[in-house]
Amino acid sequence: MRRLLSGWQPVALLVALIGIWELYVDAGGADPLILSAPHAIAQSLYDDRSLLWSNLLTTAQEVVFGLAVASVAGLALAIAIHFSSTLRRALYPLLVASQAVPIPILAPLLVLWLGFGIGPKLAVIALVCFFPIVVTTLSGLAAVDPGLIRLMASFDAPRRRTFWHIELPSALPRLLTGAKIAAAIAVIAAVLAELSGANSGLGYLYEQSEAQLRMPRAYACVVVLCALAVALFGLLTVAERRLVPWAYKPLTGDLRR
Repeated sequence: MRRLLSGWQPVALLVALIGIWELYVDAGGADPLILSAPHAIAQSLYDDRSLLWSNLLTTAQEVVFGLAVASVAGLALAIAIHFSSTLRRALYPLLVASQAVPIPILAPLLVLWLGFGIGPKLAVIALVCFFPIVVTTLSGLAAVDPGLIRLMASFDAPRRRTFWHIELPSALPRLLTGAKIAAAIAVIAAVLAELSGANSGLGYLYEQSEAQLRMPRAYACVVVLCALAVALFGLLTVAERRLVPWAYKPLTGDLRR
């Protein structure tokens, strides 16, 4: 009940923003060919539901697989950098520089090399998403309590055991935080990849709808993309609470026992 009561505020804000948007367009504040009214977008969501759904499945597949590739690659790279100061000095500047490469320049090259299948989409999504995962995971590995490291060393624990039992569990919350950030931008990366060469997906459908001046359907694609990002973020939040409950539940009980 407490969650239901606390959830009315964002809903009320969303309804208010949609109402202002509707009044603004209806009053002639914007050309409907540039900014569609919410009621027209809602009508398109219903009329084009089968078309939107089929293209959503394509984009969702690209986003999920691309996010999985980014998570595995980001975790592996973060661990390698954590264990090697040489790799940190050599790779970290390149990681930062990779995020400055414009995707509209890179995506056509990937399409040329990998074709029009799912390969270039996964590459674009992974490239965009792995950076926040690497950065947050490295931050978590560096934030381990030094006392725990010294405790393991006092028991002559191997470096590998210290990593698996102390460092990695301590870094998991930040790793999942990076994955949640990546989930939000993965949808943007998927759209950019589809705009560079695709025959399905919400990015492709948006481009086609805009070219045909079917702006309500184009905005409906954006609404579905937003819903996809929110759903992925919510699923990762649930996974975070299941995998790292200690990050949410404070210690309770009598500590004097």
